[in-house]
Amino acid sequence: MNKTKHMLFGSFLVLLLGIAPLAFAGSAVVGSVAGSINASVGGQALLPNTTIFSGDSLQVRDGAAVVAVGSQSRMVFGRDTAATFERQPNAVTILLTRGNVSLYHPQESLGLEVKAGDVSIQPAPGFKVLGDVAMLDGAVVVTAKEGTLRVARQGVTTEVVKGKTLTIPTQTRTARAPQTGGSQKLGGAGNALPAAAVAAGGTAAVLSGVAISRAGDAKDAANTAAANANSATSAANSAKSSADAATAAANAAAANANSVGCALNAWANSLGEPSPYTPPAGMSCP
Repeated sequence: MNKTKHMLFGSFLVLLLGIAPLAFAGSAVVGSVAGSINASVGGQALLPNTTIFSGDSLQVRDGAAVVAVGSQSRMVFGRDTAATFERQPNAVTILLTRGNVSLYHPQESLGLEVKAGDVSIQPAPGFKVLGDVAMLDGAVVVTAKEGTLRVARQGVTTEVVKGKTLTIPTQTRTARAPQTGGSQKLGGAGNALPAAAVAAGGTAAVLSGVAISRAGDAKDAANTAAANANSATSAANSAKSSADAATAAANAAAANANSVGCALNAWANSLGEPSPYTPPAGMSCP
């Protein structure tokens, strides 16, 4: 009987361990929202401090969204952007469907990857990286502003260093070696896109994200100040109530003392004695 119980318990553990990864894989935390304007996840408006989970899909309309990943990494999603998040044990992947994302990735253990179609973009290890990835009509444009970004497609890998822009045409899937210079191309034919416009768009997204974060900080500070003001008002009202209560008690005590004094006068007068008590100003004896 004990052997049968052990076998059943062992089978249950195997089944549980097999199901558990499926049950919890989709609930892995990717990061949290630092701020947003006109953005949503799963059709729900995106609010500050919202937790982003693996499998969540982000939609940004005429606005921006800032997502914090890991201890210090930040991603700013620009207008008309759609992306899905995936969490692996030691990395986060952003599947960019359209639009653009600006990323800041310091030297930390958590990996970060942006996939735009069949193009993979990752911060090179050992560098603090600030860069932009944009999906335009017929191309993926990658710009490195700090550090180095590694771009891979169909087995061809190139590094985009600080100040450089790489344009990857997507009309054809034929890979070629990247061109050199300020603006490069990886794989396929086609005209180079205006890198300056893409860089400007990425910069605007970063600035927009900073503005959102600062606006959030200002709002928090305003809420704190309002809360402190409300607390001060409540304390003042409480103090006034206490003062009013004390005044009422003092007035009652004075009236009671005057009654006692007047009664003493009446008793003395009945004996033909002078009044021993003189009422204070504002009071009198009947």
